[in-house]
Amino acid sequence: MLNVLAAAGYRSLRELIVPLGSLNVITGPNGSGKSNVYRALRLLADTARGGVVASLAREGGVDSTLWAGPPKQAQEPVSLRLGFHGTEFSYAIDLGLPIPRATSAFNRDPVIKTEAIWHGAVLRPSSLLVERRGAIVRIRRDGADWDLVHQHLQPFEPMMDSIADPQRAAEVLALREQIRSWRFYDQFRTDAEAPARQAHIGTYTPVLAQDGRDLAAAMQTILEIGDAPALAQTVADAFPGSALAIDCADTRFSVGLRQDGLQRVLSAAELSDGTLRYLLWAAALLTPRPPQLMILNEPESSLHPDLLPALARLIGVAAKQTQVIVVSHASRLIAALEQNPACHSMQLEKISGETRVLGLGKLDRPAWKWLSR
Repeated sequence: MLNVLAAAGYRSLRELIVPLGSLNVITGPNGSGKSNVYRALRLLADTARGGVVASLAREGGVDSTLWAGPPKQAQEPVSLRLGFHGTEFSYAIDLGLPIPRATSAFNRDPVIKTEAIWHGAVLRPSSLLVERRGAIVRIRRDGADWDLVHQHLQPFEPMMDSIADPQRAAEVLALREQIRSWRFYDQFRTDAEAPARQAHIGTYTPVLAQDGRDLAAAMQTILEIGDAPALAQTVADAFPGSALAIDCADTRFSVGLRQDGLQRVLSAAELSDGTLRYLLWAAALLTPRPPQLMILNEPESSLHPDLLPALARLIGVAAKQTQVIVVSHASRLIAALEQNPACHSMQLEKISGETRVLGLGKLDRPAWKWLSR
């Protein structure tokens, strides 16, 4: 589980260090920085997939993603830092600009200055397990000695994408697989041509696809090897008197809904956008293969307000098996989630362009230390 999330120098996140629990709600008015927290988590996930520099480029490059307010001190170097403290391992990355070269066309590309993996809440020399400075990566052996494992790492390559090895760098491999298990869900298509409304060849599907194209197969997988009673309860909770109906004819799967009083099953093409979206959330959250972390961005989109309490209860069920972060501005959903004793709610505000957590002062936030360059 992630106990602390840290981001500095990224968009409106000048220095955001927040505690996390098993169920987390991030809220705040429009423009307070909710999307920036979500994007920061996305960038952290990209460090384990080798795409963090490319992701920054897609956001407009380093000039568009850096904190644009005044620096803490004169001549402060360009720095975008992300990290987290986890139950087993903690990780941080520091990105900046390269030393300009007249022969290079990539002088504004971000480069990785430092990376660190450590054990424990706060980075200390004694807790440091893996250290990357520029092109050099070294790993601590037997609690004291250091082993040089790479001397020519490219400045755009995260170390988790290059040196994860079960023999030489088991810690890096373990952390990489942990981060790669994170799941992000933000936009499910529910228009007339949405993949979830179409029939598809089905196979066992323990993890719902990002676009929901395998909704029927994911539902059937839950019924066969997952928590079928929880799925039935979730549907009945949102739509009283209704039940799922999965058509598996000729290996092509499609989802339908049987409603009280109707003589036939409503097909996916007939379901309202809100009903289909709720079923997509049910398939995502009741996965038989729960990840270590699941991040939901505005799950209330296209849902009728009356469905939000049921969605909150569904999220609460998922949070018993996996850590959940919900980014939302729907007051009814937030209020329902906050009724859960495990819920850790954070309201963001923006002061002088900087995103802060309401009521969380510098003395209240968790201890955190970045690796120096």
